Amino acid sequence: MVCHWKGELTKERKRMATFFFIFKVLERGEIMTKFYEVTAQLEQALSAISYENLDISDEVKEQVELVLSQFRRAKGRVDAPDVELYEELLSLYNKNNDVTPDPAVLRGLAEKLQLMGIADLTQESLALHEMVASTGGDPGETIEKMSMLLKKIKDFVQTENPNLDAPLKEKNPGPSQGGQASSDRNHKAPVIPDDFRCPISLELMKDPVIVSTGQTYERSCIEKWLEAGHRTCPKTQQTLTSTAVTPNYVLRSLIAQWCEANGIEPPKRPSSSRPSKTSSACSPAERTKIEILLCKLTSGSPEDQRSAAGEIRLLAKRNADNRVAIAEAGAIPLLVGLLSTPDSRTQEHAVTALLNLSICEDNKGSIVSSGAVPSIVHVLRIGSMEARENAAATLFSLSVIDENKVTIGASGAIPPLVTLLSEGTQRGKKDAATALFNLCIYQGNKGKAVRAGVVPTLMHLLTEPGGGMVDEALAILAILSSHPEGKAAIGAAEAVPVLVEVIGNGSPRNRENAAAVLVHLCAGDQQYLAEAKELGVMGPLVDLAQNGTDRGKRKAAQLLERMSRFIEQQKQAQVQTESQSQIQEARLPSNAADS
Repeated sequence: MVCHWKGELTKERKRMATFFFIFKVLERGEIMTKFYEVTAQLEQALSAISYENLDISDEVKEQVELVLSQFRRAKGRVDAPDVELYEELLSLYNKNNDVTPDPAVLRGLAEKLQLMGIADLTQESLALHEMVASTGGDPGETIEKMSMLLKKIKDFVQTENPNLDAPLKEKNPGPSQGGQASSDRNHKAPVIPDDFRCPISLELMKDPVIVSTGQTYERSCIEKWLEAGHRTCPKTQQTLTSTAVTPNYVLRSLIAQWCEANGIEPPKRPSSSRPSKTSSACSPAERTKIEILLCKLTSGSPEDQRSAAGEIRLLAKRNADNRVAIAEAGAIPLLVGLLSTPDSRTQEHAVTALLNLSICEDNKGSIVSSGAVPSIVHVLRIGSMEARENAAATLFSLSVIDENKVTIGASGAIPPLVTLLSEGTQRGKKDAATALFNLCIYQGNKGKAVRAGVVPTLMHLLTEPGGGMVDEALAILAILSSHPEGKAAIGAAEAVPVLVEVIGNGSPRNRENAAAVLVHLCAGDQQYLAEAKELGVMGPLVDLAQNGTDRGKRKAAQLLERMSRFIEQQKQAQVQTESQSQIQEARLPSNAADS
């Protein structure tokens, strides 16, 4: 626990943190009493809240239940490693100065507190000096204990390794040394842990980022992959629900700590993967070619427009520089104008060119601000099947930006997306599903999707032969089930048997989503609990609670708790019914005697 806790700290705070921790360990009795008092009070306060009667979502209730269970587990729990550390520190302090401390205890303390190097020990001495200074030169008993403990640890470490300061000299050899001290030692380059390597380049990551599948890559590598037009995760081959990436700050910190521990220069993170405003590296000849194509787009010749739009489509797919140069030349408004052309082939080229241009983050805003969304929706309604598929993919790409979700939802895009989800090709259905999933993250779009008839369509996809859309259908249902209209529509679609089947036999992610939908369905509605129980959901739920994903385990635990309350209520109702029957039977003889 100590090493993990300290490992998360920055280098500047490390030396103060070690002594702060020792201080807390030595004062543990008083601190533990306060901690357990506060824990008990919080647990009591949360237990007294009837949050079932409050107008809050199931997700909030789930979080409250999770926090409450953590408080209950925390009551009376003692962390064994901390007790051991406390006892070791206390035994070392209580030993007479004439008695030699146990080397094993000293070594264990030095390792736990990460005080095995002369630099660390020097920093701790400075930190202690600052603490003494902050007391006005009158250190308390605890600080005196800490001073004595530091001296014993320092003496032990220096006795164990008299040449402890050698690495410091090796790290910064003087001009006359030329690094000779380092070369004299048999020093091997450390093996880079696999988790620190980018799965694409296999190099140590400088700027690790997370994609929508949860995998981490070097930012420059994954951006090149996405700019090449790929829409899958390189490692898992799963379809990416978003092209946005999130910095992995935890891994970046761990890499920096590993580099420092191994005497390696930490990788310098680029200030940005690109300049703040993306600029193109296209040659003058390429720019001239783009300008000629734009002139053709503005000509009155349908043939010129068709061929120019087709060439721009291919250029925009080729690389990032082309995408930037085409946008800089002013192609986006011209392509948007061609979306309403009666020529289906030109329309198809134009919407696909916009799709390829939207891969560049800077272009997304330009496309939306040029008024493209209504025209893309127009293509989605009446275009050829390929044009409709690419229109859906374009809306998905644009909806990565949160404010665009609102704009696209308000433009009437959801009904034609539902239609494509129902009647499109397999690729068209997947494009429509990813767009709908992204759009329905925004609460205001959920009702629109339900009213557009998405739930019956999703239920059909769950049960159709082949099952090629089960993943997407369940993911969308899981989002919609938290909305009142979505919950009602899913219930009306008789979804419980399908959900129970998936919980029993689906993939880990599908079992998780099916359980999430069932949690919302069963909230305040015992009809669905009874139906799920009759269909034999208890066994699969127990298995999911033990072997599912983290979210799947939580959802299964919620359902099992509700199911258990429901069964208990049924038993109580049955006992009540039987009691009333016995009372009535007991009255029958007396009534007969009276007559």
